[in-house]
Amino acid sequence: MTARAAGSVPPVETLMARGPDLLARALSTACSDRELPGLAAELAELVVASATSLSSCTVYVLDEDERVLEHPGSAPVPLGEGRVGWAASHGLARSHEDGRGAALPVRSRDTGTTVAVIDVRSARHCLDEDLELVTALAALLSPVLCAARRLRTARERERSAERFAERAIEVQEAERARLARDVHDGIAQRLAGLGFHLSAADRALPGHREQARTQIRLARGLCELAAAETRATIGGLRPPVLDDLGLSAALAALAREAGRRQASLDVGMAVSGELAAALPDHVQTALYRIAQEAVGNCLRHAAAQCVDIVLAQGPDRVVLTVVDDGAGFSRQDVLSPGGRPGTYGLRGMAERAELLGGRLSMTSRPGAGTTVRVTVPVPSERDGA
Repeated sequence: MTARAAGSVPPVETLMARGPDLLARALSTACSDRELPGLAAELAELVVASATSLSSCTVYVLDEDERVLEHPGSAPVPLGEGRVGWAASHGLARSHEDGRGAALPVRSRDTGTTVAVIDVRSARHCLDEDLELVTALAALLSPVLCAARRLRTARERERSAERFAERAIEVQEAERARLARDVHDGIAQRLAGLGFHLSAADRALPGHREQARTQIRLARGLCELAAAETRATIGGLRPPVLDDLGLSAALAALAREAGRRQASLDVGMAVSGELAAALPDHVQTALYRIAQEAVGNCLRHAAAQCVDIVLAQGPDRVVLTVVDDGAGFSRQDVLSPGGRPGTYGLRGMAERAELLGGRLSMTSRPGAGTTVRVTVPVPSERDGA
């Protein structure tokens, strides 16, 4: 048995017949909360408050995959199962077997498909005029529910993209950490052992074997150089200071290391503003990698005398800027198909920023230096929840 629909009477007229206050409350509900599940909860409250015989109301909303209907306080209902699932799959109202309620579909005006089901119950026999009222409310609020579903889908996809970005960065950094451990435990240890044996051989040689001593000293020098390069590689793969002290300290260490590598270069680092909460690890890692690439490009190509790293922290975003006074370049020369597409690593930096939902901008021209700026939104506590 199916519940009687509201027929051809426009929903506004059905609501007005109950008094202008009901229509005003319905419009207020439509405008008060455009997000699920808050909108569905307000609709359920309005139904119970406005009807004569209804004691409870549950609004089930079709999920993004259109396989189940969801309500925060109930188990998901598969499409086609039970009264609620049947009403959703057929697009028709269905009464409870005992006559004390019904499941009524909410259909999209654009596509005609069911987007939600309003399941109402009564302590006694459910009145037809109450079912007509619920049907009118469903028709009036259908566009709002559809908009709320689209917003929910967009936000779920945004959160999925953020989780993917976080996971991608975590995987990259885990691989870097593994390589750092392998280099430290393998090559670095063997180099240390080689240096020890060379030193022992130098001490054991007779005094008249000066030529052999010279070769051993040269070998020891190469061994020490290889060990230093190995340590630098380990630090580049995964700087310990980033894990231990955070982004600001890691950027300061990056500035000091750049100054040591090129004594003629003055590298400064500054931090402004404060964050409401600590940045997620994957955001800190990505910003550090962008700064590392930008500073590395400066050391390799810019012939600069001064580089400034600035981290500006705000309540909703973080801005990282790397500025140098070097040779600069033409974007056309670097990014054109026939130019040097990989020279400054701009694509890699831009991709890291985009993974975080941010953007990277670069300004440069020959003889006027280069500015790389990346702006990344800061996830709020509400977004995290």
